[in-house]
Amino acid sequence: MFIIQEVIMYKMKMEMKSPFTTSFGTQYDREFILVEVKDENGLSGWGECVTSSLPLYSEEYTNTAWIFMKECLIPLVVHQQMNHPDEVFPKFEAYKGNYMAKSAVEGAIWDLYAKSKGTTLAKALGGSKQHIESGISLGIQENTEDLLQSIKKNVDEGYKRIKVKIEPGRDVSVVKEIRKFFPDLPLMVDANSAYTLDDVHIMKELDRYNLLMIEQPLTSGDLIDHATLQQQISTPICLDESIHCYREARQAIELGSCKIINVKIGRVGGLTEAKRIHDLCKEHGIALWCGGMLESGVGRAHNIAIATLANFTYPGDTASSDRYWEEDVISPLVEVHNGTIMVPQRPGIGYEVDLDIVNKYVVEKATF
Repeated sequence: MFIIQEVIMYKMKMEMKSPFTTSFGTQYDREFILVEVKDENGLSGWGECVTSSLPLYSEEYTNTAWIFMKECLIPLVVHQQMNHPDEVFPKFEAYKGNYMAKSAVEGAIWDLYAKSKGTTLAKALGGSKQHIESGISLGIQENTEDLLQSIKKNVDEGYKRIKVKIEPGRDVSVVKEIRKFFPDLPLMVDANSAYTLDDVHIMKELDRYNLLMIEQPLTSGDLIDHATLQQQISTPICLDESIHCYREARQAIELGSCKIINVKIGRVGGLTEAKRIHDLCKEHGIALWCGGMLESGVGRAHNIAIATLANFTYPGDTASSDRYWEEDVISPLVEVHNGTIMVPQRPGIGYEVDLDIVNKYVVEKATF
């Protein structure tokens, strides 16, 4: 049992090491929110709201999440007594959507809970792995030669799986070129909803290249069209933006819309719901992996913890801290060695948040 004595929100803006391009556009920096919760004993737990500055990936973006957390979520938890973080998600259910904001507050409480029990967040969630495998996500690049060089660099660094972003006009030709030089590379593509069923011929062409999966080829809300497409191609479809909760995961499985699901903690509303989706998929033989949202070290640490659950069988998008950032907000940094990340063994998320770095990049702060 613990009491949430104080909640602090930090609106952050951090420049990325290099631009990252998807079919949604190009990101040069990340605007996101860190949430710190403190209990009556002075312990702190940390969560991250993985929104961006504009509502391109989902309806949420950083400014709306900031208001929603301040006005709706934090009043439900501050000065409240709790026994377990599984109590948080039901408290928030009356408010529609806003999953990334909900995830940030809930994630901070999960971290605090694990620390109060003297255990790791991974073990608190039921995870058992001592290390997780790491893949890498590469944005759309104008020059295929640059992409091939980037792939070689990451393969040489030991990353276990390469994901390449695609869009109409930069799809089959790009994959064909990659396969010329890397015929046996564990390779997948991510379309970020850039296609329709009118493009089924492109998806069938991609079948020729032995891909691990095609991630989110069609629009996020259309489970029926994804089911239709999956019947026509042999490459497994992986759903990302389509899955916001347990209910949508169940519907996708029943419709046959996918064979794999990418679980992003922020997208599904937090660790509690991510656990439920994990258990559902395990029961139905649907493989999982943990996706990334270009998180800082706080969100990255949460990803590492959830990926220790048994049914996360594909390498995730959690790369080393220095992959995207000149400076990260945690110590030690997340490091990848030979394509794996060792799961930290200190209580909670297993990393210390560096308040000096946080304060260097904070643009707004609120305390409750």
